[in-house]
Amino acid sequence: MENINLEDLSANGFLNIPVDPSLDLFIEIEKLKKEKNAVILAHYYQDSDIQDIADYIGDSLGLSQEAAKTNADIIVFAGVHFMAETAKILSPSKKVLLPDLKAGCSLADTCPPNLFAEFKKKYPDHIVITYVNCSAGIKALSDIVCTSSNAVQIVESLPVDQKIIFAPDKNLGAYIIKKTGRDMVLWNGACMVHEIFSLEKIIKLKERYPDAKVIAHPECEESVLSVADFIGSTTALLNYTKKYTGNSYIVATESGILHQMILSNPNKQFIPAPPNNNCACNDCPHMKLNTLEKLYNCLKYELPEVTLSDELIQKAKAPILKMLDISAKLGL
Repeated sequence: MENINLEDLSANGFLNIPVDPSLDLFIEIEKLKKEKNAVILAHYYQDSDIQDIADYIGDSLGLSQEAAKTNADIIVFAGVHFMAETAKILSPSKKVLLPDLKAGCSLADTCPPNLFAEFKKKYPDHIVITYVNCSAGIKALSDIVCTSSNAVQIVESLPVDQKIIFAPDKNLGAYIIKKTGRDMVLWNGACMVHEIFSLEKIIKLKERYPDAKVIAHPECEESVLSVADFIGSTTALLNYTKKYTGNSYIVATESGILHQMILSNPNKQFIPAPPNNNCACNDCPHMKLNTLEKLYNCLKYELPEVTLSDELIQKAKAPILKMLDISAKLGL
């Protein structure tokens, strides 16, 4: 085994070890999984090759819950940093690996724990509900965690006079306010991918494809949500395309989900909603830092590893368990 330069790993965020181009990485990764009793989790926004090699594909919390159910010793999370943290929180005895430690999240990065702690002090009589797309440090400062699929129901489960701070996504927060009528204090955070969609270009696409349904993630801005035929979490968007009889969809979320939509609906048309400029901004640059080569090295050398202190795990786990308890009572 090659000597691993940990300083180099720290600087790069991944193991910068050349991979033999003649290797069939699909075969080699399968061998390593069996040898090391490992599972690979892939978020819907990962490249198609990584989704195809994964044991579980889905939304971040659902993936972590699946991993916790397995008897695997190692979890390789092909996603972003906060997702790997969530897997570690729910499976503290397992080794959690992330192919590239610099695979962060623009939304999570908008909410540093030290600044949020000061913000929270301004509203001492408020319950803190945080979207799962945040760091372990933010979860530890929360009362309840939610997902995009259960956020509305979590808020509605609380007394109508309960004061609420919602963080970190202001667009999801605004959507919840509109759906529930609650007056929540919002942290000013947003996802760079979901804020970049162009309403004007979506309307023009709709003119070209009049029968297409516009489907959007609630992290999008209100102007985009206002023209959507269906709004939901990534999983909900995928399920909608399976159940609805329509044949074409304009999809306003990260383009990685189109791979599963096409696999599930090979005879349907999926059109990625365009950004407001000419770059590929509807691709998450953080998600796309993970590659098949990095995943192979990560599993082979069991680095980079995501670690959290026991104290942080306990504090961050409590609001997740609170959400799961509420969801179970509501039958979600």
